[in-house]
Parts: sequence; C-alpha cells; structure tokens
Amino acid sequence: MAPAASAGPAVETYRPAPPVGFVGRAMTVNRHLIGLLFGALVARVRTKRADGTGAGLRFRLERALAAAVRPLLRRDLADQPFPRQLRRRLELLGPTYIKLGQILSLREDLLPKPVTAELQNLLGVLPVVPFEILLDVVERDLGRPTDAMFAWIDPEPLGSASIAQIHRATTREGDPVVIKVVKPGIRETLRRDASLLRVLGAVLQWFFPRYQPQRIISEFVTYTLREVDLKREAENARTFAANFADLPDVVFPEVYPEYSGPGVLCMEFMDGLRPDSAAARALPKQDRDRLVDLGAAAIIRMIYRDGFFHADLHPGNLLILPGPKVGFIDLGMVGQLDNDLRRSLLYYYYSLVTGDAENAARYLTSVAQASGAGDPQGFRREVADTSKRWRRAATFEDFSLAQLVLESLTRGAHYRVYFPVELVLMVKALITFEAVGHTLLPGFDVAQVSREHIRDVFIRQFSPLRLMQEELRGAPDLVDALVRMPLLVTEGLRVLERTTRRPAENPLAGVRGTLIAGFCLVAGAILMAFHGPWPLWAALFLLAPFAALRRGP
Repeated sequence: MAPAASAGPAVETYRPAPPVGFVGRAMTVNRHLIGLLFGALVARVRTKRADGTGAGLRFRLERALAAAVRPLLRRDLADQPFPRQLRRRLELLGPTYIKLGQILSLREDLLPKPVTAELQNLLGVLPVVPFEILLDVVERDLGRPTDAMFAWIDPEPLGSASIAQIHRATTREGDPVVIKVVKPGIRETLRRDASLLRVLGAVLQWFFPRYQPQRIISEFVTYTLREVDLKREAENARTFAANFADLPDVVFPEVYPEYSGPGVLCMEFMDGLRPDSAAARALPKQDRDRLVDLGAAAIIRMIYRDGFFHADLHPGNLLILPGPKVGFIDLGMVGQLDNDLRRSLLYYYYSLVTGDAENAARYLTSVAQASGAGDPQGFRREVADTSKRWRRAATFEDFSLAQLVLESLTRGAHYRVYFPVELVLMVKALITFEAVGHTLLPGFDVAQVSREHIRDVFIRQFSPLRLMQEELRGAPDLVDALVRMPLLVTEGLRVLERTTRRPAENPLAGVRGTLIAGFCLVAGAILMAFHGPWPLWAALFLLAPFAALRRGP
C-alpha cells in the first residue's frame, strides 16, 4: 500500500495512556477539581484587588485563604483568570474532558460568557495515532486485511480529534473515500469517565443549581457515548439522505457498509470548498444567492420539518460542491426533536420571521422547564421585548436571528427557566448558517431568506395528508376502544343497576366509594410512573376500585 505525500497537521504522536483504575482516575479528577476551586478563589481575590471592590472582614478572610492555598497551585496556572484555568485543566484531563469543554462552550444559556468564550479555544487537533496502530485497529474491527479492502490509505490524517481520526483512502474498486477510525482505548476511557462525571454532576448540583451541572453532564454523556459508535453515524447519514431525496442539491456522503463497523466508518470523499474560503467568496453572485437559499432550505427542513438535524455544524463540516450544491459531512452528532417540541419551535420560528413577537414569546415559554423558583411569565415578557428590539435591526452585523434566540435562552437562567440541549444545538446550527450566509452575501436579511421556506414547512404541517397521517397514528387505540365500548357500557350498566337496587344504609356511601376508587386510581398511576409499569402493589391499587364497587358500603 503506497503512501501518498500529504501535508498533515503538525501535532504530536498519540500515546495510549497506561490503564488507570476507577479509583486512580477519580483521584486525578478530584485533584484538578480542588485545584480549580483554589484557583477560582485566588482569581477572585486578584480581581477584587484590581477593581478596588475588596473590603471588609469577608474579603480579608478570602485574601488570607487565597494566600495559604496559592503555593499549592500549578505555577503556570496560578496567575491566570478562572476561565483559562478551567480550559487548561480540561485539556490536562484528556479527551473526555476536552469534549465536555467543547459541549460546555455551547451552553451560553447557562454559563457566563467569559467561560464559554474561553472554552471555544480548547484543542481542536489532538495527537495523531501512528499509522501502523491505526491499520491494526481497522483490521481488527473489520476482520480482514486492509490490503483486501483498500488500494491506498493516506498515512497522514485529514484530521485528529478527541474521539476519532480521519484518513483519505481509495477502495479496491477505485472509489475515493475517507476512513474515520475511533482511537484505541477511547471507549473504555469514555465509559470510565462517564461514571465519574455522573457522580460529579450530582455533587455540583447541590452547590451550583443555577448552572444545572447535573443536566449538562447527563446530556454530554448521552451524546458522547452515541458519537463513539460509528454505526450510529452511518445510520445518521442514511437518514439524512432519505429525508433529502427530493432535494438533490443538498448532499450527504454515501456510506460503504462493507468497509464499516462499530469503530471504522468508510464514506464517500466529497471534494469541495469551505464556505468561508476566499474561493467561495469569489463565486458569481448568482451561485452565492443559490447557496444561501439552499442552506436556509436545508437547515429549516432539518429542524422544523424532520426534527432530525446536524448538531455539530460549523464551516468545516460544510462543503460547496459543483453545481452549486451544498454538502454536509461529519454526521456523528445529531439533534432530535419529538413532535411536540418540533411543532412548538416551528411556531416560534414562524412567529419570529413574520414579526409576531408576542406569539414568539408564548411558544418559546411553552417549551421551557421552570424550576421551583422559576418565573415563566416574567421570562415571556422579556422574550417579547427582545423580539421587538430585533425587528428594528434584523441583519447579521447588528443583531441576528440566531443571536436573538440565543439571547432569549440566556435570559432564561435569570428567570430560573431552562431548556433542553436540543435547543442549544439548534441555535448553533442557525448561527453557523447565518455566519456562512453573511460571508457569502454580506448584510443578507436572514428573515427574508427564511420566510418562504418556513412558510412551506408551516403549510405542510396542516396539509390534509399530514393531518390524516397524524390521525392514523392513533388508529389502533381508537379501534380497540370501539371494539371494547359495548362491553364496557354493558358492564357499567350492570354495576349501576346493582348499586341502585341495594338499600343504602349510608347516604354518603356512593361518595365514599367514588373517592376510594379515585384515590386508588391516582395512587396506582403515580406508583407506576415512578416505579415502572408492573410492580404487584401498583396492580393491586388499580384493581382496588373494582373491589370497592363490588363490596359496596
């Protein structure tokens, strides 16, 4: 297999870490966590000194404690601001925590802006797995020699991230492809760190409930463990291709299942321009208009029609192909919206682009999850005011549509209302679209470009065919109810007849029986909701009403 001369990224060689047990890893994480807490105290005291706000007994105690712990900090971090300390410690903890930091950088709705801005500087290129080790991983995962599958594999990677590494190759049939390979040891590291992170999230939730650490970590673990299974990415590519079968100018890479497995993914190589490149900006205006319109159609369809969208969208994952066409790559991380959430977000976005600020605020509030001290109504008024301000400056340079959504989500933390991670991933996709659109067409009106496409999705939502399909989903339950209805009516009449014929010794007996039956039904439903559908004692609660009716007073 002849190597090709290729200019790869200048990064250090990947060296698998020696096996570390759960306890050893926990001690390492705790050491960095304690160092981060001490570093935060030192940074806080330094900031108060600089701006002249340090005074009083409390500050003197903080200053004394900071002086005591400062010698315990790493020398290269002791004088750094807190956001930079956080970023560096995540990098020192390795791939899992780098990936966590990258996810945290998206949560501007929960975390302070200086923190998210610094976390965006996390390592984008990580050490490269040596080519010989990579070939061994491919052969073990696919169960056959690489020479039997590929005529050539470039020894220099196209990219090396925290989880996987990508190389160009050519199949034995002569097809140009890319091979994505999960780095050795990553799965075990992720699973071990996931267990630690869940415990850490539960502890941090007690101290920092405003920032929802348990929610963030749970979301991160779920998405990251999915991303390490490349069979899931292959399925994502097929799903996107099926969803866009009627729009051939939006392209997704073809998967080669015969050369793919859980840790290896072989896909079509798509050769195109990055949308933020000088060559893309030099395209004829007609082509750039077409590309921006295709981007709007693709993003709106993914989010608001299909509820299945690219959740790691940035200019590096977009390609401009001849035609012009738009290509999407790196499909390992996707967002999924259930029908109710997708419908509410569709109405929200439609209200935004049509200038209906009040309804936009109402729909966004409907998907918020309020804590015990939450103020949904105050949040709704804030969102309405923000939306009205946006209508006066609806261009990317001043105040973009995606920035409007992000600012609304950010204000949610102030009112103690929170949103699922899918909303944040959706905003990232919208921000990427707007940024790329502004690069190709400076000053373009995102609302005008989006309006036609969102209106098409909105109209389709209420088409007779779709409404019929929605109704058919409940057809089995409806038919079952119709079949059982005569029996239920007959049995109900018999019970009523027996009850009315029996002499009533207590005029409140019927009320008591009804209350007992209602209580038992509610208690049984609650028990089943929290303890699973089939515990015996919950079943007994559900049967109790019938016993009460049969026994009488």
